[in-house]
Amino acid sequence: MRLSRYFMPTLREDPSEAETVSHKLLLRAGMIRKLASGIYNFLPLGFKALKKIEQIVREEMNKAGALEILMPLVQPAELWQETGRWELYGKELLRIKDRKDHDFCLGPTHEEVVTDIVRRDVKSYKDLPLILYQIAVKFRDEIRPRFGIMRAREFIMKDAYSFDADEEGLEKSYQKMYETYHRIFENCGLKFKAVEAHTGAIGGDVSHEFMVLAETGEDTIAFCEACGYASNIELTPAETSENYPQESPKPLEKVYTPGVRTAKEVADFLGLPVAKITKTLIYIVEENEAVAVCIRGDHEVNEIKLEKILGGKPFRMAKDEEIRRIAGASPGFIGPKGLKIKIIADKSLVGYPNFVIGANEDEYHYINANLGETFTPDMIADVRKATEGDLCPHCGKPLSFLKGIEVGHIFKLGTKYSLPMKAMFLDKDGQMKPFIMGCYGIGVSRVLAATIEQNHDEKGIIFPWQIAPVQIGIIPLKDSFKEKAESLYQGLSQKWDVLLDDRDERPGVKFNDLDLIGVPLQIILGKAFEEKGEVEIKQRKTGERVYLKPEEIENYVQGFAKKGA
Repeated sequence: MRLSRYFMPTLREDPSEAETVSHKLLLRAGMIRKLASGIYNFLPLGFKALKKIEQIVREEMNKAGALEILMPLVQPAELWQETGRWELYGKELLRIKDRKDHDFCLGPTHEEVVTDIVRRDVKSYKDLPLILYQIAVKFRDEIRPRFGIMRAREFIMKDAYSFDADEEGLEKSYQKMYETYHRIFENCGLKFKAVEAHTGAIGGDVSHEFMVLAETGEDTIAFCEACGYASNIELTPAETSENYPQESPKPLEKVYTPGVRTAKEVADFLGLPVAKITKTLIYIVEENEAVAVCIRGDHEVNEIKLEKILGGKPFRMAKDEEIRRIAGASPGFIGPKGLKIKIIADKSLVGYPNFVIGANEDEYHYINANLGETFTPDMIADVRKATEGDLCPHCGKPLSFLKGIEVGHIFKLGTKYSLPMKAMFLDKDGQMKPFIMGCYGIGVSRVLAATIEQNHDEKGIIFPWQIAPVQIGIIPLKDSFKEKAESLYQGLSQKWDVLLDDRDERPGVKFNDLDLIGVPLQIILGKAFEEKGEVEIKQRKTGERVYLKPEEIENYVQGFAKKGA
């Protein structure tokens, strides 16, 4: 591509609308432009990067024996009603009507559609296993789309679905996709971890997330350097390494705590560590039941764990007026003693002596509360988020924590969709059985954003070679060098994606633009070319520079590309 004839509307300043590094740089590099909230146009450079990611995904999926299809974005309500998700999915499902007043939706995912395909035409165990996939646009009507294409309403996704005759077959398909995902993200040049994860709205029993490691990640990963265990913090068992002091229970005492509501405020007022303060949070379950959760002041409730404890029932935090009606006091002064609702105590309170609880009276707390004496919970459970210092559930060594960005998610669905949709096949014994399913997604456009979050500096993007939309940039600094630059451009373009900056611009502008868009190798025809006939080659990632004769360039680039730098 010749830059003088290319559409690359770069920006010099960070756009005010952008919150994250990837959002800023994708806009500044002229790769995307916003059309509406959470909906973006991909311009030529951004589209090229997407297509490279897609190709890596497609090649590895095909190697794994998956078959590519394409399913419609617009889906009829009837399929979603068969599984019950029409009512359950929530407002992220954008429901629409056609001119005949029939209900449809814009597909956020395609489990129902692909199950309908298979139930129509796959009748025998002899046709199994089967893995179908597509790379297509999805739409989820996020309430707060943000971070550019990281959490957009419209996005590009690879979704795959496996159909097996039994659990053993599903295990093989799942493992095959697990290994395929490792190859995909390795081939994209990314640092990542596969972690145990919550199944969420898709459902199923077992799932893993693939997380690109980045300091700006939304998710927290707990991992064990000793045994390799890794999980999303949403799912990590909280096993404390603390040894609680051996104290005898002290007499319960009601104390005046005016104007202090948060755990830290109460701790500061009483001169105690925050860990000694117990928070009591009230949730409303299915809009008709109140449940209290008691947890140490230095811990946070893990609502994914709470959801499992509540049997998957929908719940929300109680409003201030509901709290006052239930407990007789304002938020911040609530405690478990005397509450006439179900109480769940986090297991970290077991054996923890003489802590502080709210007195269910404004401006008052109890000190020296003890589990089993001051109050007896209905349930003791692991209901908190794991924290630094907690222990690995597999080997008991301390856990470490990293930030990550979810780019892939795989699920064991079982019969969650095949049973309600009556998707059946004839097994080898002549019996009708439901398909055993798996689901495997990669956010293709999210991979692009996550790559930039992981690979950037103050100058701009640092693309891995494998997915860089431009792999080599050629910059002639004098008009007399343009003929040689053209010759290099013609030769190197036979094998790689090459950009020739033939614009009538100052050298600084050219260097800055190539750094901004993340070109891995820059070939500069400047002073060294004039004096020695050598070109200067700069590596974007390291800043390393080498000087070579033109005939040596191709071998150098081949070696660089082989390393996937």
